Amino acid sequence: MYTIIHIIEKTFVKMQHKGEIIEKVIRASGFPITKLAKKLGKSRKWVYLQFENSNVSIDHILEIGAIIHHDFSNDIKELKKYRILQEIQSAKQSETSYKSKLAEIEVWKNKYLELLEKYNHLLEITPTDKRKSSKIR
Repeated sequence: MYTIIHIIEKTFVKMQHKGEIIEKVIRASGFPITKLAKKLGKSRKWVYLQFENSNVSIDHILEIGAIIHHDFSNDIKELKKYRILQEIQSAKQSETSYKSKLAEIEVWKNKYLELLEKYNHLLEITPTDKRKSSKIR
């Protein structure tokens, strides 16, 4: 049975202050904040505001991670779930692409078989003498 303390602890464990995590990683990396802001196309003030923001968007986190060459999925739990969902979506798209390619192959296979049947039919109705004489030439 859960007590109120367990529920509160779980709630606080789930809630991560993403801005603080980002700030800690950036400062540990030694990447200049001015340079980061410039690469993001934002102001230094915007970067500092993100440090104070407990709910920085995943897109911004990924963008910052790409610039400073850091994978935040080990630091931010929500990002792990996001990456897993992205991988699942990518796998589904690959599967859909694979299925569409199989369907396309099937169409071309059927066209080939149809032409082959027509060709065989033409061979059957063409007199044998004409076929022999055309091979000699």
